[in-house]
Amino acid sequence: MSATTSLRTANLCFLGYGNVNRTLVRLLADRAEELRERYRIAWRVTGIASRRLGWIADPDGIDITADVVSEAGSKTSTVRDWLRAAKADVLFEATSLNVTDGQPAIDHLRAALELGAHAITANKGPIVFAYDELRQLALQQNKRFFFESTVLDGVPIFSLFRESLPTIHLKSIRGILNSTTNVILTGVEQGLTFEESLKKAQDIGIAETDASADIEGWDATVKITALVNVLMGVRLHPADVQRQGIQDLSAEVVRAARAAGLPYKLVCRAHRTSTGAEASVRPEQVPLTDPLALVSGSSSIIQFETDIFPRLTITEENPGLYATAYGMLADFVRAVS
Repeated sequence: MSATTSLRTANLCFLGYGNVNRTLVRLLADRAEELRERYRIAWRVTGIASRRLGWIADPDGIDITADVVSEAGSKTSTVRDWLRAAKADVLFEATSLNVTDGQPAIDHLRAALELGAHAITANKGPIVFAYDELRQLALQQNKRFFFESTVLDGVPIFSLFRESLPTIHLKSIRGILNSTTNVILTGVEQGLTFEESLKKAQDIGIAETDASADIEGWDATVKITALVNVLMGVRLHPADVQRQGIQDLSAEVVRAARAAGLPYKLVCRAHRTSTGAEASVRPEQVPLTDPLALVSGSSSIIQFETDIFPRLTITEENPGLYATAYGMLADFVRAVS
């Protein structure tokens, strides 16, 4: 963007005000000067919505400090009324994943686009269940629908293919995409029980109180489905993925596999077929010569096989909340620039 471009102030709305969006607000504040000087972007928060706060909107700006939200301004009762009252330019959607149908996040994003706001989400559900619809709606409205934080936190997976690898032909995907199971398996290899290792993942903020979606492979399944839908352009449903979690692995088996130099990892795979694509999520033993074997704790890895690059590998080591928030910040810059 040219240095002479006039400064524009964007009205930002945050739907779901948990760890991710709170961290994003702090990151936006930290980068405010750089956004103004380098990208000619200014911003103000005009809407915040959560189960606890309700629907808060003030087009003149909501007073936000690190973790305190002023409840001044109008309170509405629906997402559309809230977006209108906030005069939203950008919606940051970070509600909980619904692995059944992706709702209500899909309706939230649809409402934002229809009302003329860019839609940015960290929720995988809409990418899995409504990607084509939301992409088309964004095009019709001349707005952006971005979702970089849905897989590998803020690592630019989707924008890499969208912006930096034109005409590339993607053949297959392979990787470790779920941090919780990786933390659990690493802990068990080091001598912890399954329960102790799970508690460790919960204590460091990687795992939810109910970690069944991770342990049973659902989170990884939704992620590989999202990658296939977007990067391969193949319509896949989570039910189409062959899924097996780590719940049936015993500590003895996990430790014996590591001692034998063939540690267990929850591996996601997808490859093109003559009729579309196939995908799986299952525990696999991988040799120590395999880059996947070297990824431990909360780190992740993804490998792409393309017609040009036989193996393109991206590793993310021990990300935190700021990594996820950064993906949404980067999407914001791309959307309004």
